[in-house]
Amino acid sequence: MRIAEVFQSIQGEGEFCGTPSIFVRTTGCNLRCWFCDTPYTSWHPEGSHQDWQALLSDLLKIDCQHVVLTGGEPLLQPQIVPLSQALTDAGRFITVETAGTIFRPVAANLMSISPKMSNSSPHEAGRWQERHNRIRQRNEPLRQLIENYNYQFKFVIDQPSDLDEVTAYLSEFPNVTGDRVWLMPQGVSVPDLAVRTQWLQPAADKLGYRLSPRRHIELFGHTRGT
Repeated sequence: MRIAEVFQSIQGEGEFCGTPSIFVRTTGCNLRCWFCDTPYTSWHPEGSHQDWQALLSDLLKIDCQHVVLTGGEPLLQPQIVPLSQALTDAGRFITVETAGTIFRPVAANLMSISPKMSNSSPHEAGRWQERHNRIRQRNEPLRQLIENYNYQFKFVIDQPSDLDEVTAYLSEFPNVTGDRVWLMPQGVSVPDLAVRTQWLQPAADKLGYRLSPRRHIELFGHTRGT
């Protein structure tokens, strides 16, 4: 597995916001969101190759129940399957953070799916813009994920107009209830998040969705390893 970083912090988003967690951040992504907050796993991938058994041994030495497998796109990595199963067998609670474009039979207590809307497209025309727009929404692997796992959706919202696209997207998945849908303000600074939250909170309430903070940024800033 190619790993960018492993660190202990709190989950900053979604259902388990505030929960102490170990983060295993893989390197490599099949998308290129312009607002990616971990470009060292996508646009400029960093990290070292690690054997999953050795990584497992290191993780089990840490006294923390929740483990978040994230990226990049962790489901690109075949060894995420045995790693997730071994962590589950050891009694850890596993969250997998994914864009929902790939299916692998991982062991997970929560599949945290962040579908990429048109607002994520790279600004510059070229190879990555074309690829990103072509594969950012793949309904078949996404359906497999929501049929096989407990899940939540997290949508990054940049502008009020993004909300119409979220509603249209979710219309293709009529069994998804509002309590599974989190709207999250785009931004990597406290002021940006606060400005968007002002109009996003009442919009989420009106639509019957939930608002996700980005608590790690609020507490630690946009800093690696937090």
